[in-house]
Amino acid sequence: MKHFRLALVRQKYRPDGGAERFVSRALEALDSQDLELNVITRQWQGEIKPGWKVHLCDPWKWGRISRERGFANAARRLWQQEAFDLVQSHERIPGCDLYRAGDGVHRRWLEQRARVLPGWKGKQLFADRYHRYVMQAEQQMYAAPELKAVICNAEMVKQEIIREFALPAAKIHVIYNAIDSQRFLPPGEAERHALRLQYSIPVAASCLIYVGSGFERKGLAAAIKAVANTDRHLLVVGKDKDEKRYRALCATLGCSQRVHFFGMQNQTLAFYQMADALLLPTLYDPFPNVILEAMACGLPVITTPTCGGAEFITQGVNGYVCDALDIAALQQAVMALPHQALGSPQGEKARERVLDSTPQRLSSQLISLYQELLG
Repeated sequence: MKHFRLALVRQKYRPDGGAERFVSRALEALDSQDLELNVITRQWQGEIKPGWKVHLCDPWKWGRISRERGFANAARRLWQQEAFDLVQSHERIPGCDLYRAGDGVHRRWLEQRARVLPGWKGKQLFADRYHRYVMQAEQQMYAAPELKAVICNAEMVKQEIIREFALPAAKIHVIYNAIDSQRFLPPGEAERHALRLQYSIPVAASCLIYVGSGFERKGLAAAIKAVANTDRHLLVVGKDKDEKRYRALCATLGCSQRVHFFGMQNQTLAFYQMADALLLPTLYDPFPNVILEAMACGLPVITTPTCGGAEFITQGVNGYVCDALDIAALQQAVMALPHQALGSPQGEKARERVLDSTPQRLSSQLISLYQELLG
């Protein structure tokens, strides 16, 4: 590929975010190409590799709409001035060449979110000025003549975009996220034992892990209810300003002794290696990386049909797919899992399923898409 200048647009670069992990895996994989990498962002946290050009773009803001609109306008001005060969945006900004729909379709998320709100509050969501702004920006971006292609990380999102925006299927490319399955590995028996002792988790217990911040969207309440009437333990990794409310729910349901809150963790590997399955009854999630990480560690997965990760699950073979609010089905799935993941056929099948989701494969899919777009 001839030398070309690629710009990646992401408003807040958080090293632990899903989009960022996609970006960083893509950047690392693309490092060897004859490529000038530019990142347009409000704030960059984490290391900057030599050769990456980071453009900080932080206009004044006074509220959510002004934050989004201000960044969109400033980022667009910057990329037009710089005349990059290809602009790949991870934000809904009309005028980009390539959009990565990592957050899915905003209306679909609001529809799912409305399911856990009182009726009047659900209706209010769609009237909210901020949500209206996001849906409008999304609409304009998909209609913009500059848009050459869209990357989705799940078939689910591709179908939603076709239905919602009538975009031709040929413009939408499903490129699944990558996982380093040499780093995310099942533990040895001794290692698992030591980790459980270290974190005070009963060695013989069957443990499900929940990983994610934003407890309402990721379905922590449903996860707690699903294990409440069982003997299973739940390891909660992630943070949320409402954590107190979830601890209170555990107390009400009498399962506080079996639900362990570990807060935000920069390194999650040890927690997967202590667990026997991932339980993620998320309301709406295009394809969370935690599913790939858990499966690479040999964990069967319970998730929902409104999660793109369900595309990697074969019912009863390497996990279960249940509606986010169907507590009875979730509980049934929890009890159908092997008591211990390590050495179980379900655990082995889970790991097998993600072995070809390599960073190299992601990189070659991206490179060939870039080549196609640059003609």
